[in-house]
Amino acid sequence: MTQYENCSLKPFHTFGMDVRARKVVEYHTVDELRKVLGEYRGQPMLPVGQGSNLLFTRDYDGIVLVSRMARARALGETKEDVLIEADGGLVLDELIAQLCDMNLCGMENLSGIPGTVGASAVQNVGAYGVEAKDVIRSVRAIEIATGEERVFTPEECRFGYRDSVFKNELRGQYIIIAVTYRLTHDGPFSLDYGNLASAIKGEPTVQKIREAVLAIRAEKLPDVHRLGSAGSFFKNPVVTPAKFEELHKSYPKMPYFPQEDGVKIPAAWLIDTLGWKGKKQGGAQVYEKQPLVLVNTGTAVPEDVMRLAAAITESVKDQFDIEIYPEVNYI
Repeated sequence: MTQYENCSLKPFHTFGMDVRARKVVEYHTVDELRKVLGEYRGQPMLPVGQGSNLLFTRDYDGIVLVSRMARARALGETKEDVLIEADGGLVLDELIAQLCDMNLCGMENLSGIPGTVGASAVQNVGAYGVEAKDVIRSVRAIEIATGEERVFTPEECRFGYRDSVFKNELRGQYIIIAVTYRLTHDGPFSLDYGNLASAIKGEPTVQKIREAVLAIRAEKLPDVHRLGSAGSFFKNPVVTPAKFEELHKSYPKMPYFPQEDGVKIPAAWLIDTLGWKGKKQGGAQVYEKQPLVLVNTGTAVPEDVMRLAAAITESVKDQFDIEIYPEVNYI
């Protein structure tokens, strides 16, 4: 276990802003985690993975918990599938790289997403037609108040679009220590989203899909190690069929994706149509290659990002009468 007092959070979140925490604790085992929870019980605590989906709005007057548990293991295998349990602190893309090397299918479309295994369940991360919930079979977590372990089924996780029970009813109550995923040997592959299928030459394989996804992401998303960001800042809104028909009459080229609960409209298209790409607020900027991403040009403070996000939200509401909401968690 390693502890840092009055610690800059710049290395612990991908926006790269120099906010501070009263204490940062890195733990390597469940026993260390339980010890920390007992020692600081009753004080504000915040578990982070890579800090890739966070916006610290101010200094954090509490304990930031960072998992250094980062192993994966097979729990069982049949002719059709394999169950892989991965520690919550393992970098998600490192796990996916290992799975693709093993020719295991199911998570290749999630390649390149910054964050950890634990965050994949909290956020229900998704990309190119696949979401974490499609492959998650169970989530192991420690209750902060008691230190007791609980295993959550997918139903108990209440997964939704970039959402789970850990962001709502159980927010701040549990720390995920491991996630079990179900992978398959022979697909099926998900290639229907965007231009993914056309980016693959010949017969698709998990490695070809991973390489294509990484290449597409590199073309339109910033490297968080060079340009601070939290990835996609806004969720794609889902509107009623009636609202979509109204909008489509005025904007016939508007892209859309039918859903069970309505019609999903890409937030990136809404923001780009309003000319936000490249615009700045202090040290924060709408990324020039992808308007869904807000970046730290090097001097951003939290207020810059919040003001820029608020201005974008207001303009989308004024023009399209659509509410867009942050995918990023404000702390």
